[in-house]
Amino acid sequence: MSEHTALALCAVGAEKVVSNELKKLAAVPITVIESGFGKVRFKTDLAGLYRALFSLRAADRILLEAASFPAPDFDTLFEGAASVRWDDYIPKNMGIHVGKVRVNRSALKAETSIQAAVHKAAADSLCRHYGVNRLPEAYAAKQAELRVYIEKDRASLLIDLAGEPLFKRGYRREGGIAPLRETTAAAIILFSGWKRKFPLYDPLCGSGTIAIEAAMYAWNMAPGIGRNFALDDLAIGERRVAENLRKEYAAQVDFNRTIRIHGSDADEQAVALAKANAGRAAGLCRTGADPAKGNGGTAGRGPGFSVRPMAEARSESEPGFIITNPPYGRRLGDGESAEAGYREMAILAEHFPGWKLELICDHPGFESHFGKKASAVREIKNGAVDAFLYEYQKL
Repeated sequence: MSEHTALALCAVGAEKVVSNELKKLAAVPITVIESGFGKVRFKTDLAGLYRALFSLRAADRILLEAASFPAPDFDTLFEGAASVRWDDYIPKNMGIHVGKVRVNRSALKAETSIQAAVHKAAADSLCRHYGVNRLPEAYAAKQAELRVYIEKDRASLLIDLAGEPLFKRGYRREGGIAPLRETTAAAIILFSGWKRKFPLYDPLCGSGTIAIEAAMYAWNMAPGIGRNFALDDLAIGERRVAENLRKEYAAQVDFNRTIRIHGSDADEQAVALAKANAGRAAGLCRTGADPAKGNGGTAGRGPGFSVRPMAEARSESEPGFIITNPPYGRRLGDGESAEAGYREMAILAEHFPGWKLELICDHPGFESHFGKKASAVREIKNGAVDAFLYEYQKL
């Protein structure tokens, strides 16, 4: 198969996790070229692209690099875009849309003009190849989303392979108040070093995202197993490859693995939502099934959820991992309440002695309110919010 260059987009701060995930993908040749600023660039074949879409837990999108060339001015940008064999990627009767444009340290600045130049060059090329006067209108056809990244006067023209962002696994119909993105939750779990042999507890579970992502990891469930991708509709896509991989990943899921994952919250409605989300998550691996119709026969073996204020939570096993996403001010609009909550969290050290704590929040002074200095602090994005990942090796 032909080799392709692609970008895995992720939260800024999660590049190391995504790089490690790519390197561990089985049975495919993948070479990580570089990483940084929320993206990991790699080379692989078509099967590798599909495996990345199905398997990467911490990546938000996969973009195919159609071309990369110097673009110090609009003439060279247009000529470079016009020289791409867009018909190799975009089939007849499919429209195109230039979605995002990102420019950094480059002579070209006007994003709307960049967008227009690339769209015209690509559209003209496709019209000539297919012998038509215009591409299908957006409302009448599927659209291929193009992106343009220009860094230090070098343009990368990219095609989205995901469609819906990869954090939309399919199990979360509602996220509750200020939900944590699924891919960010997975990145936190992978950063923590948690393995399924250890207990995992989230005392502020909300809609259950951390516990559910941990369960999917423990079950060896590919996070993209329940959904389709934009790659299927492109000229290079092969639905047969996708469906064969979906069956392969479904066969690898093991619901009989013992897991000790629990979440609790003082909000009864949030806990009910977490239980419903967990049931749908388990149903994702049933090939061709609607995840809303059941939990795949995992009743009693999935993550557990209960209504419980954090102050009443206590360790009921040997030390494990507390991984949580406490409510924080920028997301909820109340910084003082968030800080009071951080002070209340100090009781975790008393109730969970010897446990490891990993948490994400946007407050650079969390440690002063919690009353204990973290073993390590990482900067990471939670969606559009600049946040910090605090790690306590032992409470």
